Parts: sequence; structure tokens; C-alpha cells
Amino acid sequence: MNSPISRRTVTVSLLAGAAALGTSGTARSAPAHYPHGPHGRPGTPTVVLIHGAFADASSWSGVVERLQRHGHRVLAPALPLRGLASDAAYIRSVLDSVTGPVVLVGHSYGGAVISQAAADTPHVRALVYVAAFVPEVGESALQLTDTFPGSTLGQATVTQYYPLPGGGQGEELIIKKDLFRRQFAAGVPVRTAQVMAAGQRPITLAALQEPATAAAWKTIPSWYLVATEDRNIPPAGERWMAERAGARTVAVRAPHAVSVSDPGPVTDLILRAVRTVRSGH
Repeated sequence: MNSPISRRTVTVSLLAGAAALGTSGTARSAPAHYPHGPHGRPGTPTVVLIHGAFADASSWSGVVERLQRHGHRVLAPALPLRGLASDAAYIRSVLDSVTGPVVLVGHSYGGAVISQAAADTPHVRALVYVAAFVPEVGESALQLTDTFPGSTLGQATVTQYYPLPGGGQGEELIIKKDLFRRQFAAGVPVRTAQVMAAGQRPITLAALQEPATAAAWKTIPSWYLVATEDRNIPPAGERWMAERAGARTVAVRAPHAVSVSDPGPVTDLILRAVRTVRSGH
């Protein structure tokens, strides 16, 4: 059964991407509660990485490794992908366990989550959006997907059903495995994309339809990475959201799964945010 996501399509020019890193294993993270971390210095923020739909924490592995080599404390929790309010509440509980300043990073749907989770969380000092949704209060991820033409996600997903605690069934979406690489990870090596497709995390339709109730980007400095070959979120929409948020923006010739295909530029942008937090500017 096809999902109700928009069916509009555009021709997307394929550009050569950088070589991808593997995604096997769980994204590693140093404990966040030590005063200065195993390598961190006083005042150095903890970087918290939030994945989006159709991915898991391992999608940050290349970024985690690079940040840890720079001596930074990192957390990459698993996101439930069940509902925007509940997902944001879960991430807020993770943030509550972290000592000191935080740079909060979100990919895709994870951008909507960090925008809500960071509200009224004073130790979050910077938001970094990686090919991500940046909703205004009252906007949903699906609404933002349709703001500009270009997403081909509707043709690539199918609906699955799962039991609800109180009875009945909920709907969740997954990308068809034979279309996963083209839709989500174009340019990523075939074997890596196959592993990603096998381990992809479905997201509920309700989560994508749920409107945001907070927009932390209005008060917290933000950065944005536009993936110019994105087939999930139209790149024009990414640029528009970044501009609306006043984010410091870079563009990378990469697919939606840019943290896998191009972890270097993603890490560089996060490090810019970290340096800004440390300097207090």
C-alpha cells in the first residue's frame, strides 16, 4: 500500500558525491556526564546527534569517529520515531543527563525533534541542522516537504501497520529496499546502502503529520547543511528553512544520507558551531 506522502516529482541532476563510509555497528559515544569528558576541556560542549526517519544512530558513525578524534564528547541516542511530542520529550530527557553546554544536531525529521526538544533547555547553546526540517510552530514535516516541489519520497515508501497499546493499528512508513539507495543514499556504495536499507527504522505517519509546538531556532544560534542531491526534502526547501531560521549555511553535493556519504563536511559544520559556543560569540 502506498503512503499518502506527496506524489510530485522533479528531475534531479545527479552529481558526483564523496566516497561513503560504512555504517555497520552502533554509533559510539563517550559518557556525557563527566565534568570534562575523557579528552574534553572545561567549557567544551557535548555534541548530541539525533538521527531521522529511515535511519538509526549508526548513520552518524563517521561523524562520531571524527568528533571523538578531535577530543569531543558525543552522544548519538536512538530516536523512537513514534511522534514529534513524545520523541522531543525523550531527547529532552537525554539532554537533562548531560553536564555542561550542548551542541544539538538533527538530521531530517530529527531537525523537527531538536527544534522542540531544545526549547526551554538553557544548556543547549547551538542547533545544527543536517538536511533537516526546521518547522515553525504549527508546521509539520509533511507540510514542509510539500512547500517546494522535488520530493520523490512518496513513490519510494510503503505503509506498514503496527498494534497500538490501546487497541487498533497505527501506520508507519518504510522505504522500499530496492529503491532505498536511489532515494535516500545515492552515491553511497551499494553494499553500504544495502546494509542501511536492511536496518532502516520506520517512522509513524502521525509523527510526520504532527505540528510543532516550539521553535527553539528562534532563540538559539543555528547552522544548516543543505544536501543538494536530496530526494527526500527538496533542496530549495532546505535553503528556505535555513534562511528563515537565520542559520549559517553550507551546501554539499550529497544525498539525503549526507552524514554517511560525506561525514567530513558534516563534522566541519558541527565543529564551527562548537568553536562558536566555546568562544561565547
